[in-house]
Amino acid sequence: MNVIWRTLLVMWRARRRLRREGRIAPTEISRIRLTTLPTDIDVLRHMNNGRYLSLFDLGRWDLLTRTGMGDAMKRYGWYGVVSAETVTFRKSLELWQRFDVESRLLGHDDKAIYLEHRAVVDGEIYARAIIRSRMLKRSGGTLSHEELFGAIGRPEGLPEVEQWMHDWAEASSLPPTRADAPSIWK
Repeated sequence: MNVIWRTLLVMWRARRRLRREGRIAPTEISRIRLTTLPTDIDVLRHMNNGRYLSLFDLGRWDLLTRTGMGDAMKRYGWYGVVSAETVTFRKSLELWQRFDVESRLLGHDDKAIYLEHRAVVDGEIYARAIIRSRMLKRSGGTLSHEELFGAIGRPEGLPEVEQWMHDWAEASSLPPTRADAPSIWK
């Protein structure tokens, strides 16, 4: 229930913007305006580091809705799961501070799509997250990019995923769900 009301509000606003302004290209940047609330603050009186990822989810909802990917996912029974994420902090967001969450699709490889989210104040980046998300089918299995792009169209100008993202994804990965993954500390 942590950010459920914000999520519903962002989804409602994204639908309104979609109807009013039309779709944005998956390679465009979506922006939503947020305010740091008392429930976002930790004992150090700035936004809790774990809250950034929850609020970046809101940016992802806006991006999925406004690109039309959300409708395709709902129609075909697809969903995305975050398989890796990393966040880097530059400056703290303070109580009642207004900021934008900027979100964009970075690209894809054969297993996942990559997104970037930024917390921005007056054009300045305060925090950035890179997200690796696998697309799955409710009926079982992984969604191929051919199926995804067949439903929504392949975005023009979608860049190749940079090598460092492949390296990061490999270095941060855990064994597959069907493999053993014992918790053994070295």
